[in-house]
Amino acid sequence: MLKKVSLALAVAIIGLAAVVASRPSTYRVERSITVAAPVDLPFGIVNDFHRWKFWSPWEAHDPKMQKTFDGPYAGPGAIYSWSGNDQVGKGRMTILESRPYESIRIQLEFIEPWPATNTTTFTYQPGPEGVTVRWAMEGHNDFMGKAFSLFADMDGMIGKDFEKGLATIKSLTETEAKNRLEREALLKARAEAEAAKAAQGAPPAPTAPAQAGPTTP
Repeated sequence: MLKKVSLALAVAIIGLAAVVASRPSTYRVERSITVAAPVDLPFGIVNDFHRWKFWSPWEAHDPKMQKTFDGPYAGPGAIYSWSGNDQVGKGRMTILESRPYESIRIQLEFIEPWPATNTTTFTYQPGPEGVTVRWAMEGHNDFMGKAFSLFADMDGMIGKDFEKGLATIKSLTETEAKNRLEREALLKARAEAEAAKAAQGAPPAPTAPAQAGPTTP
């Protein structure tokens, strides 16, 4: 009887291992949103790690999260490291490539609670209704990752966070675009008012001196 149970258990384990091995070795999560703002605004808020605190969906998970910044202030080579509670863990992001107003490629390294390295990409495509911002993350599944995918789908786990982050980027940048237009209109109105005032108070243009008439002897 014990031999039969052991044999059945061994067969079950082998079967489960085969199922796990058959799972996809890669995964991709992607979300997009259209932003009615100049492309420099949604690009800049991602290209500068210091500004992620205003829109990153994970900032709210741990307000006391420790953060450090290394390398350039923004763009290629900029590094953002974090360490927080169980919800955010510990990790590091490095901007590998930044093509102004086109794309930003980031290496995302998780250190805790489990190590993993993924690639995150933001792309920007201007259109008639605004800029379409796409946020995508790609990664590889080792055996444990494949086993985990049997019970939890990566897209389902973080897709909502991507949507929340993009919605915040949209709100912030569209508000800034509106403020920018209002500032430009105000500055233009002031300049026109000053020009009109200067024109009204300007002294009359000088006239040429009268020609002297011929003299008689």
